[in-house]
Amino acid sequence: MFQERSMQMYHFDDQLPEEVLNILQSARNQNTNLEELVRQGGYVPPSMDLMIDAITILSMGKNLLLKGPTGAGKTKFAETLSNLFHQPMYSVNCSVDLDAESLMGFKTLTYQDEKQVIDFIPGPVTNAMNHGTFLYIDEINMAKPETLPLINGVLDYRRTVTNPFTNDIVTAKKGFNVIAAINEGYIGTVPLNEALKNRFIILDVPYIEGDQLKQLIANNTRLTESKTINLFVKLSADLVAAVNQGKLSEEAASIRALLDACDLSTMIPAKRAILRAIVDKLDEVRERELVMNIAETLFQ
Repeated sequence: MFQERSMQMYHFDDQLPEEVLNILQSARNQNTNLEELVRQGGYVPPSMDLMIDAITILSMGKNLLLKGPTGAGKTKFAETLSNLFHQPMYSVNCSVDLDAESLMGFKTLTYQDEKQVIDFIPGPVTNAMNHGTFLYIDEINMAKPETLPLINGVLDYRRTVTNPFTNDIVTAKKGFNVIAAINEGYIGTVPLNEALKNRFIILDVPYIEGDQLKQLIANNTRLTESKTINLFVKLSADLVAAVNQGKLSEEAASIRALLDACDLSTMIPAKRAILRAIVDKLDEVRERELVMNIAETLFQ
């Protein structure tokens, strides 16, 4: 399994500078105890500089914040970094319901030698720190502002936190890194406070376009016909242009939704695939009509 994942890393072998490959080689986690948490990857960056910068940031032990529109591939980017470093990754999906237990863990009653005892079940933050792995915090600005300060010490030079449920001081082992993702301006999100934002280095993740998108479709969907792939790439470019002009919401140009449409198009007509995967997710009639008009000009 380790050899198989190692070979995946060298998907970038001919694109990354030698010094960056050396960083990955020396930083790669050799521990296979959590092999199932090493992610598969598959992200194709719009610019190789984006990947080089992310690798550099993590190799220096700094926290990485991926900022970009929904469906731009931020989660897939984080998973690819997990794969490149061969580093297991625990995940936290933020919401307004996120609390200390969701981050740190919780107490529960168990039986030991037929006696009832209180046991602590570690959460993703505690697990990642104890095992020295990556921690991925998705949609970090969906969490309540009063919840995240709990992990401020995790994110700075101290790399420690006091577990509020056990009063134990948890110190991260070597290899621990934090990657977070943010969608700005969406309903339910709140601006990150400066103390939290200053603990990250921010990378802006744009939509994937052109040849990179062709490669992504070819590698991650069932669609194989070159002509149809090119049409979907053109559809994506037109949707992104409409978003930039303020005619569509960012959701309409989601790469995730586009890949779903590509998959569906292998079984049903492309226009109907676009209707199901993209159009039906949009709330405004004006936006739905615009996307279908664009699709109809491409897919006759």
